[in-house]
Formats: sequence, C-alpha cells, structure tokens
Amino acid sequence: METELQDFESKNQPVVEPAEEPHDEGSGKDERSLLKSDSKLSYSPLVPEDLQELEKKFAAFVRRDVYGTMGRGELLLSDKLLLGFALVTLVPIRLVVGMVILILYYFICRFCTLFAVPYRDDGQEDYAHLSGWRRVVIVQSGRFLSRAMLFTLGFYWISESFRNPDAVENQSNEQSGEPKQPAAIISNHVSYLDILYHMSSSFPSFVAKRSVAKLPLIGLISKCLGCVYVQRESKASNFKGVSGIVTERVKEANQNKFAPMIMLFPEGTTTNGDFLLPFKTGAFLSKSPVLPVILRYPYRRFSPAWDSISGVRHVILLLCQFVNHIEVTRLPVYCPSEQEKEDPKLYANNVRKLMANEGNLILSDIGLAEKRVYHAALNGNNSLPSVLHQKED
Repeated sequence: METELQDFESKNQPVVEPAEEPHDEGSGKDERSLLKSDSKLSYSPLVPEDLQELEKKFAAFVRRDVYGTMGRGELLLSDKLLLGFALVTLVPIRLVVGMVILILYYFICRFCTLFAVPYRDDGQEDYAHLSGWRRVVIVQSGRFLSRAMLFTLGFYWISESFRNPDAVENQSNEQSGEPKQPAAIISNHVSYLDILYHMSSSFPSFVAKRSVAKLPLIGLISKCLGCVYVQRESKASNFKGVSGIVTERVKEANQNKFAPMIMLFPEGTTTNGDFLLPFKTGAFLSKSPVLPVILRYPYRRFSPAWDSISGVRHVILLLCQFVNHIEVTRLPVYCPSEQEKEDPKLYANNVRKLMANEGNLILSDIGLAEKRVYHAALNGNNSLPSVLHQKED
C-alpha cells in the first residue's frame, strides 16, 4: 500500500515546494495525526462518485453518523442548535470534572509510590509490581475513577454479556489439565475509550510509546498501570522489539497470578466498530490462554469510534453527546490447542474468527496501511485511479 500512498501524494500537487521531503512512514514523523493535512498542498475536493468508491473499498474506516465523513458533514439547523447548546453548557462541566478526576488519580498514584522503588527490566520501569496496600489502592481507585471518567463522558450504563464456555469449540486443553488463567486480554479496537473501559473492568497493562512515560500526569499513571513502552526506532543490538517484550509479559502473567495482565489490540489500529481487521501475532507467541473481549458503541447521532476523524474534533463532539453507550461481550478464556501453540498465526486467526462470529463483526483484510491511504484521499486528493481501480491483493 506504500505505492498507493505515493500515488496519492505524487499527483495533483501543484503547490509543493521543491525542498519539501516526502513523508517516510518509518521515521519519527510517523507519530503525526493520520488526518493532519499538509498546508502546502492544494487539492480539489472529492466528487461524490469517488467518495462512494472509497467507502466501498475502505468500509472498515467509514463514519456513518449524522456528522458524516471526518465529522465535517452538513448539519440540520436543529442539530446545530443542539450542538451549540451542548458546547456552552455540557462541555465545560465535563472538562472540569474530567480534569479533577485525572489530577485526583495522579495524586493517589504519587502518594502510593512515595519511597517505592520502581520495577525495572530491559529498560522498562513500572509500579505495577508493587504489593500490599499500595497496589490495592492503585488498582481499586484506578478502576473506580476510570468508571467515573466514563460516566462523566456520558457512558452512564455499560451493557455487559458473558458467553457460555460451551460456545468455544476448543477442548484440547480441557483434557490436558492446563490452567485456564488468561495471560492477556484480546480486544477489538474502536476508540481510545476502549482503554478507559478496560481500566475500569480489569486494570491491565497496555502497550504505549516510550514518550508516554514522560507526559505530565499520564506518565506516572501509565507506570502504575505497568505499561509496556516501545521504541520502534531503536537500533540497539539487544533491543527485543514489541513482540519480544509483549511475549515476556504475557508469559509472566500466565505464570504469576500477581503479575499485571496485559491488554492487547492485535488489529493495530481502530475501525468504525463493525469490522475486524487481521490480527498481528505478537499476542499469541507465548502460547498462553487469552481472554477475548468484544466492544461495541451503539449510537444514534455521534459515533464514538475513532476512524476517520481528527482527535480534537472527536473529543469535542463526544463531550457534546448527552448520552453514550458501550456494549461489551466477554467470551470464555481461549486455550490454544497444540497445533495453535506451534502456529501463532493459526492461533490468532482462530481467535479472530471466534470474535467475529460472536460479535457479529465483518472480517476485513485491510489494515493500517490502507487506513493511511483512505485518510490521504479524504484530505483532498481527487486523483484516485490507482486506488479505486486497483485489484485487491
């Protein structure tokens, strides 16, 4: 898909300065927003026919709420009035309460980690390995305040359902007598709100960029969560990579019930909530049992999915929504068969198919690369022959 993206960027660019360097997806610039437009480019808007073709090809990332593509659709007068009322009343209240919750939890974490030595391993540093009252306070207050944050954002009720273990046709480990304690939670990825839900439910560790550890407030909280920090640009000979670090943490959680469980989004990016993208195998290399969880965000006006909308716009529209909903389906612990243990790709695909079947999700073969192509097109390029008419791989 890199060639497709280059096609987008190479055609109809009359205003590009000669000194402008092309974007390198493997560089540090990769951290920029997917929807951030280049102010030095002047593109013509997409015509409706091209937009329809794009939506068919990249259906997993298409927004279908009242705000439309990229959250910039035309609104009725009644919708504008409702949005304006929420902006001056609801948004300030939610912002203040949200900041109070964040700062309160930061001070709780600061108090619980006073004079405590962080756990260090392979450049990682966290407070998730604390024991006794410190860990109890961090976890219990973290779960409560995460739920309070969701409540502040309009998620007043969370609908949770549990599938019968008999629904999983995987009995090899039933006979082997291996423990069923899950070492990792596997979830589809719809929004940054997924993290808040999982924090309120089971308070697991997450995979995050190394820079997160240095952020004000969030940095200490992420260390208390036991986040796995990754640095993709590292070239050190002893650098394990994301898969290596994650595999070790999953094994640790499987062998030690006091070790923090890890939460993984194997799709690698967010969708609109109706699709399930191919799974990366990093979560399944440890050969340990996993707990599949399916998240859905039903909506009438604004979709909480973070698909083709900028972060700031998404947060503002979310805060303007009076009521938001989450539906959670928790599947039984999935224990891999001997064949799946020897083939992580098979293990990942089988869990993915199970989640799609139980959550009524559509399996899609596209991924992050295609998402970048779709976002590049939405940013204004109407010269789309290489994308709209290219045969699927």
